[in-house]
Amino acid sequence: MTDDPKITLPSHVVGSGNLDRLIDTARGYAEGAAAPNTLAAYKVDWKHFGRWCRMRGADPMPPSPQLVGLYLADLAAPSDGSPALLPSSIERRLSGLCWNYVARGQALDRKDRHIKNVLDGIKRKHARPPIQKEAITSDDIKAMVATLPFDLRGLRDRAILLIGYAGGLRRSEIVSLDVHNDDTPDSGGWVEIMKAGALLTISSKTGWREVEIGRGSSDQTCPVHALEQWLHFSKIDFGPVFTSVTRDGKRSTEKRLNDKHVARLIKKTALDANIRDGLPEAKLLSMFSGHSLRAGLASSAEVDERYVQKQLGHASAEMTRRYQRRRDRFRVNLTKAAGL
Repeated sequence: MTDDPKITLPSHVVGSGNLDRLIDTARGYAEGAAAPNTLAAYKVDWKHFGRWCRMRGADPMPPSPQLVGLYLADLAAPSDGSPALLPSSIERRLSGLCWNYVARGQALDRKDRHIKNVLDGIKRKHARPPIQKEAITSDDIKAMVATLPFDLRGLRDRAILLIGYAGGLRRSEIVSLDVHNDDTPDSGGWVEIMKAGALLTISSKTGWREVEIGRGSSDQTCPVHALEQWLHFSKIDFGPVFTSVTRDGKRSTEKRLNDKHVARLIKKTALDANIRDGLPEAKLLSMFSGHSLRAGLASSAEVDERYVQKQLGHASAEMTRRYQRRRDRFRVNLTKAAGL
C-alpha cells in the first residue's frame, strides 16, 4: 500500500502520450484541492494510522468503521502511555483519514455508529474550552512595527505585519500573495494597489474572496504605504510579493517566504516591543501565533460585525465571534427584553 494515492487510467484504457499528459495535469489539480499545510498534515495522519494498524496486525484497506472507531478511542486513551490527543485533534485526524480514503477511491462513513458514537463519547468526556491565542491590539501592532529597522528586511516585515493585521489574513494567505494574477503556479492570490487602498484577491477555504485594505491615517502605520515601500525598494514587480532577502540584506530574492516566518515574526516583535510588560518571556511567546493578527482585527475593529465577518472570510457570524476576544458582551439584554 503506497502512502501517496496516484491518479491512473483504468486497466481497460490504452495509454497514450496525450493521456499521460492529462494524468499529470489532473494530478496537479488534485494536489491543489487543499492547502499545502493541510495536505502535509493529512499525509502524516495516514502514516500514523497505517503504523497503528500494522502494529495490531490489521490492514487500513478497505475502510472499516469498526477499526477506525478503535483507533479514535486509542487516541483519546492511549494504551502505550503516549499523550492523549484533544477531541479537536482527534476530529482533525479523522478528517485526514476520510480525505485519504477518498483519494484512494474508497469512502469512510464518519457518521457510521462505530465512529460517531465513539467520537461523541470522546467529546462528552474529554472536551475542554478551546485555548485561544492572544489578540494583537492596534496599540500592540504599532509598538511591534516600531521595533523594526528601515532596511530591506524591516520594510518587508513591516508590510507583512500591517497587511496581515488590517486584512485579517491567515499567515498562509499573506505569503501566498503574488504581484499579479497567475504570476506563479503556487499563487494564492494577488494584489491591486489603488488610490484609496489595496484590493487583495485571495484563494481561501471557501473559494475566492476580495479583501479591501484602506489607507491608514499616517504613513508610519499605513499597511498600503508599507506594502508600496517594500515593493519599491525590493524592486519586486512580478511573482511572490513577500520573498527572502540576501544574506547581506541588500537584495530581495525570488524565493517565496514560508508561512512559519510570519509566526516567528509576530513572536519576535511582540517580545522586542514588550507588549505584555512583566510577563516571563516563555509565557509571552506562547500567547501569540499567526492567528493573533486575525483575532486582533476582529477584536479591535469598531464596526458592524458583518463587515468583520466579510473581511475574515467566515461563512457564519458565530465563527467570527470566536475571534473576538474583547466582544461587547451583554449589549443586548434578553432578560430585560423578556420582561424580567
